[in-house]
Amino acid sequence: MKRTKIWSYAFGVTMVLSLAGCGNSAKKQVNEKVNADSMSVISNQVGLQEDSALSTLVLDGVKATWIRDNASAKLMPPSLFPDAGEDLMKKLSLENGIPSSISTFLIESNGIQILFDTGMGASDSRLLAGLHALGITPADIKYIYLTHFHGDHIGGLMKNDSVVFPHAEIYASKAEYDSWMKMEAEKNGQVVRAMNAYKDRLHLFAFGDTLPGKVVVMEAVGHTPGHTVFQAGKLLIIGDLIHGAALQLEHPEICATYDMDKQEAIKTRKNLLQYARENGLVIAGMHLPVPAFIK
Repeated sequence: MKRTKIWSYAFGVTMVLSLAGCGNSAKKQVNEKVNADSMSVISNQVGLQEDSALSTLVLDGVKATWIRDNASAKLMPPSLFPDAGEDLMKKLSLENGIPSSISTFLIESNGIQILFDTGMGASDSRLLAGLHALGITPADIKYIYLTHFHGDHIGGLMKNDSVVFPHAEIYASKAEYDSWMKMEAEKNGQVVRAMNAYKDRLHLFAFGDTLPGKVVVMEAVGHTPGHTVFQAGKLLIIGDLIHGAALQLEHPEICATYDMDKQEAIKTRKNLLQYARENGLVIAGMHLPVPAFIK
């Protein structure tokens, strides 16, 4: 293992829509607002089908392509947010679930192409089909940056006992790696298998490091012990900072049950959302609703 060395919408954004296996032409959608201080889902600027798989934006020289991994529409169940309560869910019209996704992002920054997370790796996962639609094979991927080690983020690294990305350099938080390696076998089995399979190409970074592509590593602990957010220019890749945007953007004090350290997760969520607002950043999130960009 090798160790390596951080809302307004005032900047220009060029949105290009691509579809993988969608069949019909994209249908027009009305504004899809999220109730939180002028943050809104960027899908209000393009037409997207419910089964859309790809969407690309370019801002300040950084090209970001969202690749949807989940095969069917995804709703986060209200039970995932027990502190919200039934009254709040009804007030926000979320009692039937919160629109979400399992997403990955392919970023081109400073001449470097990087895949952020790898989805579930399920039999119906769309990541590889999405890459194929872009003319990219798994062997073409040279850099993979991981936000954390939950199965819906590292599952795509492996197919059975074989690596999926034979030439990829894997970058992950040292704090995340160390914490998962100390867990009992019934919790960390998938992590251990994946990290061992890529051990000769595994790089462990510290918060504050700058990675290839001038991508800056930001501490985002709480969801997991080494949960990481990445900044590439005006883009902030937030991993699992948010699971239910329609709820948590307005109420960042509410956690999903997946958050390992509730108080740290709340603190991190509030701080990074404020940072994004103050710096005019576009957010890319692995569980944001289609197409998983928020401005």
